[in-house]
Amino acid sequence: MIEWFDSHLVYALILILFVIGLYGMFLKQNLLKKVIGMTIFQSAIILFFVAGAYIKGATVPIYLADAASSQEYMNPLPHTLMLTAIVVGVATVGLALSLLIVIYRRYGSLEEPEILKRMQ
Repeated sequence: MIEWFDSHLVYALILILFVIGLYGMFLKQNLLKKVIGMTIFQSAIILFFVAGAYIKGATVPIYLADAASSQEYMNPLPHTLMLTAIVVGVATVGLALSLLIVIYRRYGSLEEPEILKRMQ
């Protein structure tokens, strides 16, 4: 049982990050806290894919004469896709923060109920 828990500890930590991100996105009223929750959520998803693609004892997919089979290689595609996800995440956060600046200048607050009240 301890061996199973030790080998799946990273997934438990990713689940904790996932739940924290969802909590921040759905239950917080402050828009900046929602953006922080979204960032934590994105990080949990990226960590999940990278941890799932990791193979213990595998090497990079470069041809080596002494490598016996292709099972000793790690697939680089999930890592490459997660690099793309990181770039998209940074762009998303940058756009969200710039929109928050505009919202704060217009309504004087980042609290969602206060903004909705001032919009009416």
